[in-house]
Amino acid sequence: MLMTIDIADAVLADATRFAAKEGTTIAAVVEDGLRMAMQGRRSRAPFRLRDASFRGEGLWSEFKNATWEDIRGVAYAGRAR
Repeated sequence: MLMTIDIADAVLADATRFAAKEGTTIAAVVEDGLRMAMQGRRSRAPFRLRDASFRGEGLWSEFKNATWEDIRGVAYAGRAR
């Protein structure tokens, strides 16, 4: 199948040199690259966020009835916002 794609000049120059050195065509290099890219994405395991929760004793007593603004104020005290 014939298809037209845009390739940056520097990448095409590198690919041309690579194809000549390997004794193959640009089309074969592009096909191999596409196969490798697709295979890499298929075999990659889906991202899973690890459980980073921990057991604690809850909020410190001085923060039991505090608002989020109160807690944030203490956390960022002395820092520029």
